[in-house]
Amino acid sequence: MYVGTLSFDLLLGDVRSLKEKRSVVRPIVAELHRKFAVSVAEVGDQDLYRRATIGLAVVSGDAGHLTDVMDRCERMVAARPEVELLSVRRRLHGDDD
Repeated sequence: MYVGTLSFDLLLGDVRSLKEKRSVVRPIVAELHRKFAVSVAEVGDQDLYRRATIGLAVVSGDAGHLTDVMDRCERMVAARPEVELLSVRRRLHGDDD
């Protein structure tokens, strides 16, 4: 069994309130969950309205499949025009860890 995690550090565009932030972050979280069947949530910077940290976890029996899903999730977030992807932290845990 393999478990992969991603942490996205995002800079939000023209956002002036926490309510506007939610209107940007929620659709990203929902799309990741719907398209890729991953566990995903906003996990940091909740009190900052122009920054967001989104955490994602994937479980698979195949490391190649896990890497493919994580790559597609990262590409999807990076392609969103309303956010700037500042950094991505990726971890892969296997049975030997």
